[in-house]
Amino acid sequence: MYLYLGGNIIIHEQDIVGIFDLDNSSESKWTRRLLSEADREGRIVSSADELPRSFVLSRTGLVYLSVLSTETLRQRVGAVV
Repeated sequence: MYLYLGGNIIIHEQDIVGIFDLDNSSESKWTRRLLSEADREGRIVSSADELPRSFVLSRTGLVYLSVLSTETLRQRVGAVV
C-alpha cells in the first residue's frame, strides 16, 4: 500500500523507516545533522511550499517533508495496514 504525504508525493508503505514531528525532533542535534546532510546531498523532497510539520525517513535515504501532521500520517498508515 501507499501513503499520501501531501502535494503530489506518494511513498510505498514498506519504504517508511519513521514518521517524525519536525518541531519536536528538530531539537535533537542528531536530527538537525540528518536533515542538514540530506539537504546538502539533495535527498530532501518537499510535498508543498508551505511550512512542513513532519518528515518521513525512507529506506531509500530520501527525507520527505510534509505539511501533514504526524498524527494524520500515522492514522493513514494504520488505515492501510
